[in-house]
Amino acid sequence: MRRPATLQFIAVLAAGLVLAACGKDQPAEQVATTAAPAATAPAPTPATAVSSQVAAMTADQLREAASKAYAENRLYAPGGDNAVEYYLALRDKTQADAAVASALTDLLPMTVIAIEQSVNRDDFSEANRLSALLEKADPQHPALARLKASIAAQQATAAQRAQALTAEEEAKRQKALEDQRLADQKKQQEDAAKKLATQQAASDKAADKAAADKAAADRAAADKAAADKVAAERRAAEQRTASAAAAAPSASDLRPISMPAPKFPPEALRAGQSGSVLVEYTVGTDGTVTAARVVRSNPARVFDREAVNAVRRWRFQPVASPVTTRREISFNPQG
Repeated sequence: MRRPATLQFIAVLAAGLVLAACGKDQPAEQVATTAAPAATAPAPTPATAVSSQVAAMTADQLREAASKAYAENRLYAPGGDNAVEYYLALRDKTQADAAVASALTDLLPMTVIAIEQSVNRDDFSEANRLSALLEKADPQHPALARLKASIAAQQATAAQRAQALTAEEEAKRQKALEDQRLADQKKQQEDAAKKLATQQAASDKAADKAAADKAAADRAAADKAAADKVAAERRAAEQRTASAAAAAPSASDLRPISMPAPKFPPEALRAGQSGSVLVEYTVGTDGTVTAARVVRSNPARVFDREAVNAVRRWRFQPVASPVTTRREISFNPQG
């Protein structure tokens, strides 16, 4: 391929300066090497975007190097020692690694911004290197065509401006470009690392919340299970009690043997008083009344003692278990 006339002129002028600069501060070899590489170095392609040294590393070495580059904010630069190149080489060796794909997805937006910054400062060598990395990572990336067109247009404009520069001036310009590139790369990669760290912190926070929610749900489920168990045990106990109560004798099962009537109090009899007493009593298993008490009486306390004394003398047929019941005893002087 023929080089543009401007670049041929720069190369010839640089060679002349090499012969004339032996006594100056900058060695001739340095002038030649700073001015010429931009003109002679082939533009990187997706096939050559990853350096041969990186491509030769093993998968384990690439993982370690990628993690270290990521931690040290070498996300896409310098060439040959950055996270993007390591992950791309690792992807070539491990096609189905989801972690590698995720890392590249996070890194490509920063790479796009770095390409735009390189174009803006006329650093076409760096812009082409990053563009080749982007194309290798994603040939269908939506920004790729725009970025390539921007590089070509800006490079043509820069070539026109370079016609008026001497080789020494071009070398100074290239040096300034390199210094600016390094400064921009450092700042952008630091900013990108902070952004990624923030995203990771947010992701960790979301994961912690999800874990806390799951723990709370597990606790709620455990509490519900415990409450259900207690309720089931209570229902079973109630059923047992109900069954036992159903099996136990009731008042209807009492068969009286002797139920002598109460004595009528003499005072009440002389006064011609009548009344009633509601007595609660318990029949023991042998049929005797084991306890008796007045629940209600009318008139109060007139017939209570005789009613209780009478009930205590009652006798029933033996029962399987004690039975408590009530009976109202009436007192009528005419009866």
